[in-house]
Amino acid sequence: MSSLNILRRHRVAALLGAALIVSPFVVSFAQSAGNTGVSNVVATTQTPVAGITAPNGSFAPIVAADKPAVVTITTVMKAQPASADDGMPLGNSPFDQYFRQFFGDQGRPAPQTPPQQAQRAEALGSGFIVDAEGAIVTNNHVVDGASSIKVTLDDGTELPAKLVGRDAKNDLAVLKIKADKPLPTVKWGDSDKLMTGDQVLAIGNPFGIGTTVTAGIVSARGRDLHSGPFDDFIQIDAPINHGNSGGPLVDVNGNVVGINAAIYSPNGGSVGVGFAIPSDQAQKVVAKLEKDGSIQYGYLGVEIQPVTPDVASAIGLDHPGGALVSKVNDSSPAASAGVETGDVITGFAGQDVKDPKDLSRAVADVAPGAKEPLDVWRKGKAMQISVDVGQNSDDVKTASTDDSSAPSAGQGARAPAIGLGLMDITPDIRQQMNLADNEHGAVVARVNPDKAAAAAGIQPGDIIVAVNQAPVKSAKQVTQAIAQASKSGRKSVLLLVERDGSQIYLAVPFANG
Repeated sequence: MSSLNILRRHRVAALLGAALIVSPFVVSFAQSAGNTGVSNVVATTQTPVAGITAPNGSFAPIVAADKPAVVTITTVMKAQPASADDGMPLGNSPFDQYFRQFFGDQGRPAPQTPPQQAQRAEALGSGFIVDAEGAIVTNNHVVDGASSIKVTLDDGTELPAKLVGRDAKNDLAVLKIKADKPLPTVKWGDSDKLMTGDQVLAIGNPFGIGTTVTAGIVSARGRDLHSGPFDDFIQIDAPINHGNSGGPLVDVNGNVVGINAAIYSPNGGSVGVGFAIPSDQAQKVVAKLEKDGSIQYGYLGVEIQPVTPDVASAIGLDHPGGALVSKVNDSSPAASAGVETGDVITGFAGQDVKDPKDLSRAVADVAPGAKEPLDVWRKGKAMQISVDVGQNSDDVKTASTDDSSAPSAGQGARAPAIGLGLMDITPDIRQQMNLADNEHGAVVARVNPDKAAAAAGIQPGDIIVAVNQAPVKSAKQVTQAIAQASKSGRKSVLLLVERDGSQIYLAVPFANG
């Protein structure tokens, strides 16, 4: 299976929002659909390297300070009608089928109504209080689809909660409760200061057994689970399970540095690979949700991809970096500003753009309607253009990469230096592949599996529409442009490939040909 197809599978799985199958593992958001069992919690004693300490190196002072502000969130949602073949109610919680797969009917009551009648399902998550008047932070997937929300405080008090606002793209939500006294709170910390190896504590209510504290370290930073456009997860080995979702990840100073959100698991339980949303990302989102109840994201309207060393060499950049524009959407802010396919965006709104994620986040943070500078590398020259940022709706991506497959197209001309067989877009081919009349380029008829093009991800059925950022209209033009690039001394050639209506740049090194 090609790396492009693997990436596509990751993205599709992430959109399901439930049990995300990746290889033999499951990426599951750590929400609990009811009380499904009890996990063994082994107490550990480690000495913090800084911050709050106690005799014998205990974390007890941190727990004593933070635990009262951690809450359990119970949501009631209307379930889908039961399946006729299993008689079990299928809740519209995205985790219902996951729990049935791994835990069967354990902890679930038998249905008391006919299978066709919709039933109400209950799900559990965690959260934490960020102000004394009752603002609570949790994950969006904890409250998504809820018809009612109840919060249980650490002292057992149960209170109804109102949804203030939620944001699916960042998987965050803000709730509000009213109490007859000021509530205990936790403080935000600085996740940017976290380093791999730093000690952390995860607090939450796994499986509904009660508030639980686990300890571990930061295993990695910047993990992308392909679950949303702004993935930048902190990976931790502190055990978290279903029900921990929305609970705080705190540092040795007792400050919140993350919101526990997901796990990798082969069996539905914790195996020490958990993920938390960084506090620096979450705090900005929470502030907007508290103020407006929702978030309006900026929008450029480009498809982008990383600038690899091979791509940088092909376009004359002295180092890899930035976001390579593989497609400019029609009538988008980027198109109106004059952004072109093949541009490398190196800066936006005064911020450096090191990779596509930098650009996506920077654009999303800008209010729609703002006019911002865009730093671009175009055909060997640096330039700056101005763009009027648009508004991103739920079904539009700020900036995206796409990949897909296309049907085979037969045999024709050759580009032996990199291992391609090419053919012109004839009327018959145009009809077979359902191509527009203005579609030009060369169809990839075959790919030598031992050559560089195959290793770069070129597939039969791809249409090469540009070579080294210059448009091509025939197989002959493609082969000539590739030969010219080879003679110029460049280490690679940059091909703009169209596949099922989407475009992607692929750099093919000559050294591997």
